[in-house]
Amino acid sequence: MVKSARAKRMEKHHKRNKGAGALNLVSLMDIFTILVFFLLVNSSDVETLPNAKDIQLPESIAEDKAKESVVILIGEEDILVQGEVVVKVANVMATTGNDIPALREALKSQNDRVLRRAAQDDIAGREVTIMGDKDIPYRLLKKVMATCTESDYGQISLAVLQKSSDKLDNLQATQ
Repeated sequence: MVKSARAKRMEKHHKRNKGAGALNLVSLMDIFTILVFFLLVNSSDVETLPNAKDIQLPESIAEDKAKESVVILIGEEDILVQGEVVVKVANVMATTGNDIPALREALKSQNDRVLRRAAQDDIAGREVTIMGDKDIPYRLLKKVMATCTESDYGQISLAVLQKSSDKLDNLQATQ
């Protein structure tokens, strides 16, 4: 059987392109490498506080970011230090005085584990962050803050939500 020139050309073309298509992975690896470096560089300066769904933080115009510190979470029923339940809120409200012994012991135990070495010796450098709902009683907040001071923490910070700048501009315009 005699093949035409066109049939021969098509057969040669099909033989040449018969191999499976190859995927060039070099450029894909470059993209992923750049992405990994970008995420590593930008993830180091973000400090996140524990997320509590039932707590609404108060709003503030504060511009300071959260630092690495011991976190006290005041919930509706419990007071937690670094995620561990320390004491019930009802028990704290029932006691007289500003000292909460269970909280003081938990904070003293955190001195060795969580704090940086420089802050272990320097009382003024020890920092604690209090996260609490914006509707917690002032008396409870006062007791927690007094206990933090008794436990040799020199800096007490309150976790807040930062107001956006457009709300701040509107507030300044109305004053």
